Amino acid sequence: MFLTKDCLNLIITGVGGQGNVLASQLIGGALVAKNYFVTIGETYGATQRGGAVMSHVRISKKALYGPLIPEGKSDVILGLEPVETLRVMGHYGNPDVVAVVNTRPVYPLDVTVGNAKYPSDKIVRSTLTELCNKVYFVNATDIAVDLGAPILLNVVMIGVLLATNILPLIKDDLTESLKNTFPDQKLEINLRALQRGMDAIKEK
Repeated sequence: MFLTKDCLNLIITGVGGQGNVLASQLIGGALVAKNYFVTIGETYGATQRGGAVMSHVRISKKALYGPLIPEGKSDVILGLEPVETLRVMGHYGNPDVVAVVNTRPVYPLDVTVGNAKYPSDKIVRSTLTELCNKVYFVNATDIAVDLGAPILLNVVMIGVLLATNILPLIKDDLTESLKNTFPDQKLEINLRALQRGMDAIKEK
């Protein structure tokens, strides 16, 4: 996909506390190290934790682009939360978009207190499958919990995205980005999270 476009538009979406912003920085750092032009724009919901968070990552070999992706022009959506992925798809999706989606929901307050209903997993999957050119579903939260730290969700999802070969990156590129970001005592577990995400796609 990337070599046929002047600018690849990636959206990373989720809710506050899922590591959305760090994910964009890790991917952006790996791309810059390979001499790509990268522009990152962040948008936040009403609250820091639990509100919607979206990162626009624009990647080019030729030039810097504006930080926000035009509506209907995303190429890839990395969804850390399923309904947030659906919401973003409504604004930025198109028939050619590829989505990589964590299937574990984070229920908003209105749902937990009974004022709203969260759509079923079946509805979310069928709707995204219908709207996307290709969609990958992975329960990355379960993988992160199995590793002992739910906060690793974002790095697991980067591994899943990496294994799809959508981005012009390989494992070594993200390994270097992780090394440049995390201290030694946190590096090993993040490298394991990256590999587990890659393995999740291979298992499928």
